[in-house]
Amino acid sequence: MLKNIYAWTMALAARKTAVWWLAIVAFVESSVFVVPADVLFLPMVLAKPKKAMFYAFVATVASVLGGIAGWFLGHYAFESIARPILEFYGKLDSFEQLKNSVNYETIVLLLVTSGLAHLPPIKVVTILSGAANISLGLFILSAIVARGARFFILAGLLQRYGESVRYFIEKRLGAITAAAAAALIAIYAVYVFVR
Repeated sequence: MLKNIYAWTMALAARKTAVWWLAIVAFVESSVFVVPADVLFLPMVLAKPKKAMFYAFVATVASVLGGIAGWFLGHYAFESIARPILEFYGKLDSFEQLKNSVNYETIVLLLVTSGLAHLPPIKVVTILSGAANISLGLFILSAIVARGARFFILAGLLQRYGESVRYFIEKRLGAITAAAAAALIAIYAVYVFVR
């Protein structure tokens, strides 16, 4: 099923309506969809490098709006909508563990790591933020910074280095961003321990 969704998403990049599909995929990725917007974003930027920053802007805005929708799902419709979505993706147990142990600082850290490296998946964090009654303003600001950084950095790399960096991004960026996210978590843990 995931391979079919991935293939379908890749096919969208070749359409004339690709920018609209990018906005839709970025929006739903942040609240319910399993395939990251990068799958559509990368080929679009490679095909039209001059539009890289425009695509990054569209993806960021749509992703943040999708994150807000996820926040509202968690805050106002957890039992009726969010719980079944989390159960479908097998994320309910990890969600419940996170919900019982989060505060504002933890949410900001999770937004940054999920926004940059999908650790944990962004949809889990957006729903968690609403369910844990995290300030919507703080949530939006953190989402703008994290998602904007991801899309604009990718756009800049692809615009500058083109196809040669695509292989690196597709094969190794996940590991590099995961390592950076782990380092950020370790720094946070030291901060909490020392404090």
